[in-house]
Amino acid sequence: MKEENKKYWALILGASSGFGEAVSIKLAEEGFNIAGVHLDRQATMHNVERIIKSIEAHGVKAKFFNANAADEKKRIEIMDELKNISGGQPIIKVLLHSLAFGTLKAFTKLGDSQPITKAQMEMTLDVMAHSLVYWTQDLVTNNLLARKGRIFGMTSSGGHSVIPAYGAVSAAKATLESHVRQLAYELGPMDVAVNAIMAGVTDTPALRKIPGNEPMIQVAQRKNPRNRLTTPEDIAKVISVLCRDGGEWISGGVINADGGEDIVNFVGQGKKDYL
Repeated sequence: MKEENKKYWALILGASSGFGEAVSIKLAEEGFNIAGVHLDRQATMHNVERIIKSIEAHGVKAKFFNANAADEKKRIEIMDELKNISGGQPIIKVLLHSLAFGTLKAFTKLGDSQPITKAQMEMTLDVMAHSLVYWTQDLVTNNLLARKGRIFGMTSSGGHSVIPAYGAVSAAKATLESHVRQLAYELGPMDVAVNAIMAGVTDTPALRKIPGNEPMIQVAQRKNPRNRLTTPEDIAKVISVLCRDGGEWISGGVINADGGEDIVNFVGQGKKDYL
């Protein structure tokens, strides 16, 4: 299977940290070449270089683009580069949408804080939800999406619950899940599977930007039946399993990849409180 995968590329949006980084390295281990889209300043480029070396250590190719994945012009430029690599063949077997850039503000004025603006709301949904559709459209239009491909969007329990200041991101996650269902229907004739991966609370740079992240971490550790947080490597392993032969029949859903965290409502000091 690894030799077969070497004909294909995985396109990772948000490849330089968190889920994107872990999935890039895991899929490289599985034999996929990796095209990564990331947005980094010079100060963090050393981390990108480390990831590229980790990918190439598995004997596959790595092509990274330092660009805003929500910028239409940049997206078109990246598509042109992928077409040059493809030689006219549909080479993208996996697309991971792992973009975590949005505005964390309340909807209404609370105390001295200003409520979210229309522009901030629209930007959050565009980056974290709608851009999945635009990237998929371009892959299909340019004959880059391979049959039996896999498309994944990263969602969270915040898509169906309330977290302070998370309203716009919550709306984006719910919208992303809706887009996943529609794309799964439309791409079914290509045997392309489209799913949302609902990770448990994971200590990533994106999580650290959410106000009140420390209590979130503590609650998740107590709720999770495994007594720990989800890690990016957990998610990478789940995605790699779904990319194997036969995984294309799992499509159109939200896949809980959280060790059972979301199903637990009781929050005590740990399992000892109720076992």
